[in-house]
Amino acid sequence: MKVTPLAIPDVVLIEPQVFGDERGFFFESFNQAKFTTALGQPQNFVQDNHSRSAKGVLRGLHYQIKQPQGKLVRVVRGAVFDVAVDLRKSSAYFGQWVGVELSDVNQKQLWIPPGFGHGFLVLSEFAEFLYKTTEYYAPVHERCIAWNDATIAINWPDTGVTPVLSPRDRAGDTFFNAEVFS
Repeated sequence: MKVTPLAIPDVVLIEPQVFGDERGFFFESFNQAKFTTALGQPQNFVQDNHSRSAKGVLRGLHYQIKQPQGKLVRVVRGAVFDVAVDLRKSSAYFGQWVGVELSDVNQKQLWIPPGFGHGFLVLSEFAEFLYKTTEYYAPVHERCIAWNDATIAINWPDTGVTPVLSPRDRAGDTFFNAEVFS
């Protein structure tokens, strides 16, 4: 597996070694020992999630202020633009974002450590998105920053449709008013 730190070095792009031929392909989507070696520290995943969304659906920017979740994310059908926003005040990258395209074609994965907001925009007709988390979902601790916050200024790709948001995502807080990590 190839591991590439992004512009915010704690966020890591993972490219598995894919073995393919005329029959299809095989790759190891997760191996605890290799993942620990790649990150230099073990992560304990406690929950797997699977979502399916239509083109133009934008989910995020989500995080849990207590029980913060590290996330290992990937797309098994379709394509998304996936974003991580550093919400750690102590970080030199506080308030900055990184984004990558994840798809069933490129088979890349993204490691987003605890302390980051996370969101994605579906680029294909639909996408199936899988993620492993290091903490259980805790709705009472969940927070949301507006996907189009001017301070963060994420450069979302144009899908040709207006982003489709949940009521919670439409009511996302501004970066300046959001609870963040110390």
